[in-house]
Amino acid sequence: MKFRKTKDEEPTAPGQVRIKKRSKVPGVMITQYVEQIPEGSSHPDFTRKPIALTIQEGKLAVFKAIVTGNPTPTVTWKRNNGDIDPERCKSIFDPNSHEHQLQMPDVSADLTDTYKCYAVNEFGKAVVTAGLNVIEVGFKKNKALQESRQEKQQLSASYTHLLKARAERPKEEKKEGEPDEKFWELLLSADKKDYERICLEYGVTDFRWMLKKLNEKRQEREEEQAQFVSHIANLKPIEVKSEGCAEFEFEMDLKDPNSRIFLYKDGVMVPFTADGGEKHCLKQVGKKFVFSVKDLNPEDAGMYQVDVEGVNIFSTDFKVPKVEFVVKIQEVKAIEREDAVFECVVSHPLEKITWLGKNVPLAQGEKYDIEVSEDKLIHRLVVKDCLQLDKGIYAACAGIKSCNAWLVVEADPDPSTQGKRKARKTTTAGGSGMDLAKIAAEQNEKFQAERAEMMEKVKQAQDEAARLKAEQDAAAAAAAAAAAAEAAAQKAAAGEGNAGEATGSEGSTGADKTAGEAGKSTVTTKKTVKKTVKKTVTKPKPVQEGGQEGGDAVPEAGGTVEVEEEIEVEEVVEVEEVIEVAAIIDGAPGEGEGEGEGEGGEKKKRVRTGPLVPDTVIDPGVYFTCGLSDVNAIMGESAELVCKLSSENCDGVWYKDGKELTSSEEGLSLVKDGAYHKLVISKCTEEDAGKYRFEADGRKTEAMVIVEDPPRFDPDDLANFSETVIIKAGQSATFKLSFVGRGPIKVQWYSEDEELLDDTHIKIEKSSSQSRLLLSKCQRKQSGEIKIKLKNEFGTIEALSKLIVTDKPTPPLSPVEIVEASANLVEIKWRAPKDDGGCPVLNYNLERQQLGRNTWKKIGLIPGVPHYKDTDVDHGRKYCYRIRAITSEGTSEVMETDDIQAGTKAYPGPPSTPKVVSAFKDCINLSWTPPTNTGGTNIVGYNLEKRKRGSNLWGFVNPLDEPIKAKEAKEYGVRDVVEGIEYEFRVSAINFSGAGEPSAPSEFVFARDPKKPPGKVIDLKVTDSTYTSLSLGWTKPKEEEGVQDEAKGYYVELRPAENTEWTRCNSNLIITTSFTIIGLKSMAMYWVRVIAMNEGGDGEPRDLDNYIIAMPPPVRPTFTDRKMKSFMVVRAGNSTRVNINFMASPMPKITWLKDGMPITKRVTVSNADGTSQLLLPSSERTDTGIYTIILKNIVGQETFSTEIRVTDDPKPPGPVELEQNVPGTVTVSWTASPDEKRDDRLHYIVMKRDSVKRTWQTVAERVFNNNYTAVNIMPGREYYFRVYAKNDMGQSEPSESRKWEVIRKKEKFTLNMPESKNCTFEAAPSFLVPLKTRSSPESYECYMSCAVSGNPAPYITWYRNNVSINTNTNYFISNTCGVCSLLILKVGAKDNGEYKIMAENQHGRAECTTKLTVRE
Repeated sequence: MKFRKTKDEEPTAPGQVRIKKRSKVPGVMITQYVEQIPEGSSHPDFTRKPIALTIQEGKLAVFKAIVTGNPTPTVTWKRNNGDIDPERCKSIFDPNSHEHQLQMPDVSADLTDTYKCYAVNEFGKAVVTAGLNVIEVGFKKNKALQESRQEKQQLSASYTHLLKARAERPKEEKKEGEPDEKFWELLLSADKKDYERICLEYGVTDFRWMLKKLNEKRQEREEEQAQFVSHIANLKPIEVKSEGCAEFEFEMDLKDPNSRIFLYKDGVMVPFTADGGEKHCLKQVGKKFVFSVKDLNPEDAGMYQVDVEGVNIFSTDFKVPKVEFVVKIQEVKAIEREDAVFECVVSHPLEKITWLGKNVPLAQGEKYDIEVSEDKLIHRLVVKDCLQLDKGIYAACAGIKSCNAWLVVEADPDPSTQGKRKARKTTTAGGSGMDLAKIAAEQNEKFQAERAEMMEKVKQAQDEAARLKAEQDAAAAAAAAAAAAEAAAQKAAAGEGNAGEATGSEGSTGADKTAGEAGKSTVTTKKTVKKTVKKTVTKPKPVQEGGQEGGDAVPEAGGTVEVEEEIEVEEVVEVEEVIEVAAIIDGAPGEGEGEGEGEGGEKKKRVRTGPLVPDTVIDPGVYFTCGLSDVNAIMGESAELVCKLSSENCDGVWYKDGKELTSSEEGLSLVKDGAYHKLVISKCTEEDAGKYRFEADGRKTEAMVIVEDPPRFDPDDLANFSETVIIKAGQSATFKLSFVGRGPIKVQWYSEDEELLDDTHIKIEKSSSQSRLLLSKCQRKQSGEIKIKLKNEFGTIEALSKLIVTDKPTPPLSPVEIVEASANLVEIKWRAPKDDGGCPVLNYNLERQQLGRNTWKKIGLIPGVPHYKDTDVDHGRKYCYRIRAITSEGTSEVMETDDIQAGTKAYPGPPSTPKVVSAFKDCINLSWTPPTNTGGTNIVGYNLEKRKRGSNLWGFVNPLDEPIKAKEAKEYGVRDVVEGIEYEFRVSAINFSGAGEPSAPSEFVFARDPKKPPGKVIDLKVTDSTYTSLSLGWTKPKEEEGVQDEAKGYYVELRPAENTEWTRCNSNLIITTSFTIIGLKSMAMYWVRVIAMNEGGDGEPRDLDNYIIAMPPPVRPTFTDRKMKSFMVVRAGNSTRVNINFMASPMPKITWLKDGMPITKRVTVSNADGTSQLLLPSSERTDTGIYTIILKNIVGQETFSTEIRVTDDPKPPGPVELEQNVPGTVTVSWTASPDEKRDDRLHYIVMKRDSVKRTWQTVAERVFNNNYTAVNIMPGREYYFRVYAKNDMGQSEPSESRKWEVIRKKEKFTLNMPESKNCTFEAAPSFLVPLKTRSSPESYECYMSCAVSGNPAPYITWYRNNVSINTNTNYFISNTCGVCSLLILKVGAKDNGEYKIMAENQHGRAECTTKLTVRE
């Protein structure tokens, strides 16, 4: 019993084999025809397969495929149901993209099917399928679609007929040719506001035709784009964004994120990168794509196009103007709140240039003013109200040229504004400092001279062309006269007998007929003349009577006239087009005196006499060198419109809203100043707003006058308002200001930039023409800046005033400084009042009270200096003082001092520790500083004491009655010393009360001559280092008598690599030969040196041989976790974490890669000291791959890779079918699981159950193909099979087969006893089913089998690489009923090679070989 196969297989040719191969592209089936493919050749395969399409009826469906193979495969397309209609389906090959396409325009429901693409060469065949699903529209839409198709067919037929009819009509004048495809590409990607500019550039004037054609092309383009892009918006053309870089961008939503994107420049593909390393770069942020071109040069000009899978998405034209900076912008230094001005001059007129501030494009607004001169050569940027945050680099970009300069904003040096909000200044800073107008005028003269020179060349070329045309016209006229004479002579001979019989009407008819006949002759003559004239410009000979020329025979009427005679040559020219000759025939006279006339045809020709100026360069005549510009005029002020013509001898007419203007109109003045034409409006009103036009010599220019009515102040009222208002506390202040402007006007009042609102003491009055602010019961704190701000739809204006509220001063500030408090004098100082009340302090009023008394003694008024000496004091008494400040506004509150004692016993504090300046054998020089606490009186002297080492007694150096003077404290020499003895010193200060406490003792010093400085330290080295510290060690320098003495201590100095100054790390000498520097900056470079020191001074420094980096000792990156997983299986949707622990110094650069490419943004990487983590928040199947971490530092590099496989429980395989190829066996085949394409580790398990055992048994595991041959199939039993799909995550539901049974045939036993003959059934071995080539992943099972026959049963031997493996325990070998099998439990790299099975018996031997390839 035989079951039908799931798919019919084509028979193989003799000598061919059929080896099934698996492609890298899922879904591609490969059949190899030969066992061994020659080197350099390959079987067909698909690198890009066609994808299934679901498309609406009536659209364009395209299958695309790219194939490989050597020799080049032949590609064909087929469909499952029926044949492919070549008229509806077109197979196309694109040699540029190497794509094979099957295009089906205007698809309908009957094209829904499964399509196959075959790639075949002599070594094999590759097949892939793709489905097409056509969505039918509704009944009405379908009917309308069919009707539209019929109409298209009828229109096509009628159009063909129309073309035939037109071919018979006279040819109409040919219109201007359509623009090239570049024109349409630009329009499809441009904004509507740019249509006019593009049409003007390409010379298109028929806008209706353009819009109609554009809509058709846009529909076609949208249909093409719909295959790959679901949405596209925000198309921005290319423009220079920063210095040396141009960008264009758009937003695009790709249906397939893996779709390929191509960039073309002028039709040539341009490579680009995503990391910005190349000249052309693509950056994608979400749906936004930004293309940039770096390092601009003139060769970068051209049209740039972006394609997705061969479909154009966006086109933009990049033009590089030929312009240079004649004057570049200069550095500007501005004070806060000033305006800064940058100016430049360009070589050619430009409407605008790009201004950048800190690499950000700047636009006209409240912060920036961008101005352009009338001749468009001077460009100016004004940065208004400069603040500290505005400082930086500003740049001007014109095309690909740029210049930049710094804006330096300095603080306001005015001390009165310290700590206060600074007022806006009206001054400006900057400017080039040159006469830009003069430079621009010179540049404009050069430009106009170049233009005039070009126009002169054009005019000369036109004159030469006109001269040649005149010569051609003369030649054509001569030829026409000759042809007309011949025709007239022929007609006269033919109609001689009928000339007098015709009536007027008949004469007219005859004339018409004659004209028609002459016209026929003209056609033939025209050709002949064309040939003749093409050779020469001729001068015809005289024509004889009778119409004959030169005695030639006259041809018959209505016949063909040929001019064959030679014509004299005057000048040789070439005429490209036909010259039509008209014959004028006079009719015979009659009653009606009718006459027939023939009209001459047009002459169309083009003459070449050498190279001509391009057709696009023409003489423009009078033109505008400077057109009108829109004017924003202020109500009541004058406005001026100015334009300039190229000629001074041309007048023009002014129009307003289509109405002509004259000088007689009130308020208007029309002025002509040479080539300048001006329209001046003296006092603008609302009626003056509108569109103004100036026309001259057929040229015109237009501009709008917009009359604005912003708020404005009356100058007189503003002057009064700006005056400072001074009032006393408690009084009221009034501010009033009138204004004009179109309402509504918003009025706001401010005090010190805080808005004022109606309150108890604040009243604001507003009207349509003025506003009034009333501040009642003002306090001192309300002093400050008063501002009024007006705003309407046309603008904003401000006015400032100042309010000063005077009051009595605040008390003087305490505490009081006691300058001196002696027995007969108390001198004190204090600070002036914090607020003087708006008036200067005139006097201070002092009172004194002696402690213990209740009365205050009035000292009186003193000048306004906060200082007083009181000499009327008693020794030992304490006094308290009251101080008041007096101004013109009153007297302040009192400030009372603490008790001050006159002549108290206040001893001074200790001076500083004496410092040894120098030491000799007979003198030691010391210095010290006075005490900070003088005891309230002046220091009058010092007592100096000394003590020998080891002694407890201090002895005075100076006599007690002769203290050391205060001025000698800077340096004092002690001469009462003994050579070789070591001393220490201390000092005490003396004031009027006596001597104070002594200072701390100085360091011990020997009374001997100075020592020599020590030498350099020895063996300076780094003993340890971290990211923040550095440990040093060294050996003390050697002593050399008379050269260098012993070191007493050491200083360690440090210098960062970027600095030039050394800093000491220890403030005090260290006596040890080691030191640790702390507080270093991680990974910073430092220079280190050590200086030895003794009493003789500093020795020479010892530097390290090289700089030191603040870091631990370098360590090559190593991974510390020995149990890192190299393979992970993750269920789709779960999060995945990969933790890597490492050790390295310095901290390495950590890079994660996926399949050798940078990871995407959805993967999160967290790095810390010694660890790195990779996180996939929600795993998807596309995350499957090999993830590699690269650790790299200055010492070395280390990598580790782990494979992450994101999968899910597999879906069950398709239907299972059974087939018997060999008796006793059954071949189980099934359709692959849908997950097989996405999981290369998916395999199958086959289970069997028969009618006897009734239990399911596993007969095959780890099956990687879609069929399996089961053996030991017994007749008469029923068999059932199950197939499971299994992967690393789990096992699928089973797919079950139908019942399989081989019916045992019972035949009636009949015994026929034939004659006995000697018969034998013995035969040599032969293979019924050969071995097949195997390819298995590493560490998986591999099963290979074959069927062999022979009698007697042959002996089976297995070989690997010609070595017997029958006794090898790594292979499981079986032979069941001739079915020989070999099972490798765990495939490894050692199992690669050729496997051979040999069957032999006494009658012969048979061999069969195969190859096993182990995949990593």
